[in-house]
This record gives sequence, C-alpha cells and structure tokens, in this order.
Amino acid sequence: MNRIDRLTAILIQLQSKRVVKAQEIADRFDISLRTVYRDVRALEEAGIPLIGEAGVGYSIVEGYRLPPVMFTKEEASALLFGAKLVEKMSDQSVRREFKSALYKIQAVLKLREKDHLETLESVVEVIQPPRSGSSQFANHYLTEVQQAIVQKNVLWIEYFASHNETFTQREVEPMGLLYYNDNWHLIAYCRLRDGYRDFRVDRIKQLRNPGQSFTARPEHSFQTYLTSISNSRQLQEVVIRIDKPAVRYLREQRYDYGYVSEKDLGNTVEMHFLSGYPEAIGRWLLMFGKMARVEQPEALKERMCQLAQEIHQHYC
Repeated sequence: MNRIDRLTAILIQLQSKRVVKAQEIADRFDISLRTVYRDVRALEEAGIPLIGEAGVGYSIVEGYRLPPVMFTKEEASALLFGAKLVEKMSDQSVRREFKSALYKIQAVLKLREKDHLETLESVVEVIQPPRSGSSQFANHYLTEVQQAIVQKNVLWIEYFASHNETFTQREVEPMGLLYYNDNWHLIAYCRLRDGYRDFRVDRIKQLRNPGQSFTARPEHSFQTYLTSISNSRQLQEVVIRIDKPAVRYLREQRYDYGYVSEKDLGNTVEMHFLSGYPEAIGRWLLMFGKMARVEQPEALKERMCQLAQEIHQHYC
C-alpha cells in the first residue's frame, strides 16, 4: 500500500472510533510507531483537526466529516443488517471486504450514531446451520471469482464433484454468480465439457487466475443460461382448495411453491400455483390433513392417494 492510500485509510480509521491508539494503527498497517507519528503529522499539516494525547491516542474534532460520503443512522443500521447476512451467506473473502466497508461507514457517523450502531451490532444475529461438506476446502474464492467475471478472465479450478466424489481440473469462462439452496454457484462456460456448467463455489479446492482474457460468446451468456433454466423447467399448474381456518398457515410458505393467485369461495379458498415439481406441493399439503385438497392436475391427485397410503402403511 502506498503512502497516500495509507493516509486515507488512517483518516477513515480515526473517524471510526472515539479514540484510536497509535499502536492500533501500527498493527493494522504493519508499520512502526515512528511511521505512525509521521503520518499523523502529515494529516495535521493537510488541515485535518486531530487531537492527540500521550498514552491515550488520537481523535478527530467532533463535526469533521469526509464529504461527500455521508450516511444516516437508518442507512448505517440497514447496512449492519446486511453485514450480518454477509457473515452467514458468503465466504471469507467477502466477509473481510465487507468488514472493511463497515469501517468506512462508521467513520462518517456522529458519536451518538456510532454508539447506536455498536449497540445494535450486539443485539442482531443470524442463525444458520453449518453447510455440510464444505469445511474441507478453503471457501474464500468469491472475491476472486467476481473480479474474473468483470475482467473476463479465464479461471483454472480444481473442482470436487459430490455425485461421484472425484476431482477434476478445468478451465472455465466465468459468467455469473447465483445464490440458491444456501450456497453460491459459479455459472461458467466449461472448456473441458464444452458447455454451461454450475459449480458450487465452496467445492472449489483450488483456484487460479492466470490473467488470460476470453472473448464473450454471444450464444453463451449469463442471461442466456438463466433463460434456458426457465424454459427447461416445464412449469405445471396446480390448483388446491383450502378450508378457511387453515389458510392463515399457508400465507407465508405459499411463495416457496410457486404461488400465483387465489379465489375466495366462501368456506374455502382456491389457490393456483405454477411449479416445476408439483409433488413438492403435495407433500407440503399432507401436513394440513383433510383441510387441504388437490383439485388438479389429476396426476397429482393420484400421487396424493399413494402418499397417504404409504403413511397409513407406515404407522398402521
């Protein structure tokens, strides 16, 4: 890091807390205390209103801000919520960069807002079960993958395929990232397989960016891939009828199954869904017993009978 970037980073760090000790700055940038003193003196000569007290640390006069970057307390709180999600739903590289961004956010807040954010941070938490099978790999490639996507750089990866528990080495042209089923997926054109492939990022054992650029293929793009997924799903319409007392239990979960619309029929409510896997809706409805009924398609009604018989045989 050159000196200008370090001076800017020190200024941001000084604004992130009430008091920052010289040793904290030295530890963060791996520099000597003498260098810290020189850098602080340079900031003072540039007109930054610093207050320094021996044995205590440095602080900036209240009211000084780095224009034009300003955040309201509500904006900072919203970003804190985002940070909690990033902590659970990303890898080590993204968490590190997001933490650095939060320093910058805290740096431009007033003292009472910093205290607000510090209190909020301690009482907001996201609980998510650990992901199975991902701990054996480093899981810190998301930032590198994002850069390669933007710069259109070929990536070399060693990838673990769980279905046959084998490793393969591939050159891929990264196109985009998708988050689903609690994991990030790299969508890329695989030169080994000569086609689109979906790689779970946490199953990449090794990744290298040799700096080799590729030319985007008009017939192979991220949006083309997303369109192909939608077209291949062959969505089916499912119609169910729910007794009124049970409707409130379906309100939130219905969107997970392709909910489209509903009609009030008096004592019951008719709901319409579009699903690529109708049986999932059927299995979901089993928990509501006779308060829910499949109206169509006929194949799903027959499948519900089979599922009910299986349960009956299992318990009776």
